[in-house]
Amino acid sequence: MNIGIVGLGFMGMTHFEAARSVKSVKVHGFATRDPKKRKGNWSSIQGNFGPRGSNKVDLTDVVTYENYQDLINDPAVDLVDICLPVPQHEKVTIEALKAGKHVLVEKPITIELAAAKRMLKAAESSGKHLMVAHVLPFSPEFRFLAECIRQKKYGELQALNLRRVICPPKWLNLPDDLPSLGGFGIDLHIHDNHFIAATCGLPQKVFSVGQLEAGFVNHTQTNYIYDKGPAVTCVSGAIAAPGLEFAHGYQAFFEDATIEFDAGTYGKDWVVNRPLTVLTKTGRVQTPTLKGGTEWFSAFAEEMKAAAQALKTGEVPPDLSGVHAVSALKLCHAELKSIESGRLASV
Repeated sequence: MNIGIVGLGFMGMTHFEAARSVKSVKVHGFATRDPKKRKGNWSSIQGNFGPRGSNKVDLTDVVTYENYQDLINDPAVDLVDICLPVPQHEKVTIEALKAGKHVLVEKPITIELAAAKRMLKAAESSGKHLMVAHVLPFSPEFRFLAECIRQKKYGELQALNLRRVICPPKWLNLPDDLPSLGGFGIDLHIHDNHFIAATCGLPQKVFSVGQLEAGFVNHTQTNYIYDKGPAVTCVSGAIAAPGLEFAHGYQAFFEDATIEFDAGTYGKDWVVNRPLTVLTKTGRVQTPTLKGGTEWFSAFAEEMKAAAQALKTGEVPPDLSGVHAVSALKLCHAELKSIESGRLASV
């Protein structure tokens, strides 16, 4: 699979490094308007995990483009990997699909539901895959949980409690940047909603309480209501104190086991409060060996492998499905309605 990356910020760099580690994927090229980046000086790139970009990136055999449309129209590119700011997702995705390319677009698919539906329609019309890069199901602890739910390894899932919290990032200009993010109720929390939709299915209703800022969800505590299904809840948002930059985890109750995981960045240190632990019905406490590498980009590499496999087989896996990505966005919008009204909201 020859990929062309559009956008070279932190996520573009992450996809670049991840793709280069996968045998079945070749980075054919990337597009950026920054001339320094096209020459291999990525020292201006920095994110909230992983290393800072190098000032001497080896770009041997990598084609660089100033104009992303030149990349889209390059016949050597099989898949266009879009790592642009969210407001540009719809336009570039539809252009790439119309050019006959498969697309992998970073999460969230977009912010407005109408735009997301237009993107799905463009993919259907083109006959090409539209995949959305929700990386959470490819991280080892969440991949394990997803497999347990889908394969019913410990029987039926009875209840699931998820947590994902951050302190407001210093590099953002808040609240001015909220519209381009969709608020943290989309930018951050859509990870949880996507995981829920892809593993448990789409609930019929949600009931959420939380905090709004400038009309966007800043923090939510949500109950997901199924006619028949597990009891699912989630706490997610950006109201943590600065010492807690990021934290996530879960507690899953199956018929035959309970699974727990909890970790976060406490005072600049990554702390695993509870490594993934399986407590069985017989009273055993197990720490399973997890799949996946140990590099900072390993989960993204697993994501790239799945995308390459989709092109090979013609079947998009659930964790990259554009349909599930739109379902996750529907949940985010329903949560906003519920918080505003104080009532149950239909999805």
